[in-house]
Amino acid sequence: MAEAATGFLEQLKSCIVWSWTYLWTVWFFIVLFLVYILRVPLKINDNLSTVSMFLNTLTPKFYVALTGTSSLISGLILIFEWWYFRKYGTSFIEQVSVSHLRPLLGGVDNNSSNNSNSSNGDSDSNRQSVSECKVWRNPLNLFRGAEYNRYTWVTGREPLTYYDMNLSAQDHQTFFTCDSDHLRPADAIMQKAWRERNPQARISAAHEALEINECATAYILLAEEEATTIAEAEKLFKQALKAGDGCYRRSQQLQHHGSQYEAQHRRDTNVLVYIKRRLAMCARRLGRTREAVKMMRDLMKEFPLLSMFNIHENLLEALLELQAYADVQAVLAKYDDISLPKSATICYTAALLKARAVSDKFSPEAASRRGLSTAEMNAVEAIHRAVEFNPHVPKYLLEMKSLILPPEHILKRGDSEAIAYAFFHLAHWKRVEGALNLLHCTWEGTFRMIPYPLEKGHLFYPYPICTETADRELLPSFHEVSVYPKKELPFFILFTAGLCSFTAMLALLTHQFPELMGVFAKAMIDIFYSTELRDWNCKSIFMRIEDELEIPPAPQSQHFPN
Repeated sequence: MAEAATGFLEQLKSCIVWSWTYLWTVWFFIVLFLVYILRVPLKINDNLSTVSMFLNTLTPKFYVALTGTSSLISGLILIFEWWYFRKYGTSFIEQVSVSHLRPLLGGVDNNSSNNSNSSNGDSDSNRQSVSECKVWRNPLNLFRGAEYNRYTWVTGREPLTYYDMNLSAQDHQTFFTCDSDHLRPADAIMQKAWRERNPQARISAAHEALEINECATAYILLAEEEATTIAEAEKLFKQALKAGDGCYRRSQQLQHHGSQYEAQHRRDTNVLVYIKRRLAMCARRLGRTREAVKMMRDLMKEFPLLSMFNIHENLLEALLELQAYADVQAVLAKYDDISLPKSATICYTAALLKARAVSDKFSPEAASRRGLSTAEMNAVEAIHRAVEFNPHVPKYLLEMKSLILPPEHILKRGDSEAIAYAFFHLAHWKRVEGALNLLHCTWEGTFRMIPYPLEKGHLFYPYPICTETADRELLPSFHEVSVYPKKELPFFILFTAGLCSFTAMLALLTHQFPELMGVFAKAMIDIFYSTELRDWNCKSIFMRIEDELEIPPAPQSQHFPN
């Protein structure tokens, strides 16, 4: 019995909710009909007459104060809405309406079974969204002393944010320290040096550690932050390699003697891989590209499981510089796999290789006449795939936005990753004849294939909503962060802006022309509250129009003989 009563109440509630959702016009006319029926008991006419008399006695000063107050309130609402939208990316009024008012009207289904099914169905996409919002170490990051600091000396601007440098400090503590460092004086000093915020304090600590012992991490710090040229950094990294290789061989023999030795060996492995990778990058910067490619290939063969450094992206860039496109395709065949995380380097390099096959003879006019060939279709699809993964890259490749120095950390599918890719790969796109022209003609077509709003993607998971906030933390303040998708101004911001402007205009007109605005206000009141206006009907209106225009009556119809 209780279950039947509960089911009846639920059905009644759903019917009421449905009526409010879809039959609101019927409800509106019902309310108007009730007001019309009860106009005599409620004395509506008398009340309207009283209100009309009260409004007729108001002075223009009242209207000035009223419109000025309305303009002030709507202006304050507009300022608050704009600040909330700039900070959180949504309208405060809309958020309150969706969060609090919509459940009261039954707009949200509280069925636990549906919620559980939807949560199970979206768990994979949620995990993917979290992973895509993770900040990654930039595999092509510059040298802080030889490149970032030189930019600061020339321009007076800081290319790195505090958030970015703090992430680098955390990476250094993770890769270059272990729990047993306190047992070795030099490593203990370096453990404290990586936590220092002052660059000079870190450099002084590195020199102090080198006075005690040949410390590989101390050489790393000096090469990254004290060296003012790439040649000096390479020299210090070679000294670090000599010290780090000896530590690695010793810890390799002792790694199975306990967890402490295993952690030390893991740290020495990270140090050795980091040194060799940076040496390869030094060779690439100094023009010894073939040597850099060989060092990267040897490193990937020696440590195939250390994918955290993304050395294959350094290798792809160096191979593109050598124009070894067959080797680039071989690397892509290994790393452009569905089970591996994607990056702008992989997606756009694959698009570049396919565009290279057709870009030199591609013409938009000819393609529109005869249609796209199979090779051109493959190139366009590869470009669409790359643009869907990171839609910020084309504007930098086409030089529609100015480039800055890439940060030390990037957000995949974000503006920071687009800057890091275009900074190193723009020259490779320019080297392929017609590649940028093909990109210019086809990249915007991607957005017609992606569902809007972005509740799901086309080839990848939906574009994450966290990229703008993370990119603003990673990129310097003088750079205008690219935002996708473009956020439209909420309705309430436009509404309050219009209301504020309208009421401010009324206040100004009432202050400047009080008598004229008073006559206008009284005329509007008479139009809305006059009882004579309600008694008019369409026939009387047309009769007055005929009297004023003196329209003659229509002649009677004449019957013609057969």
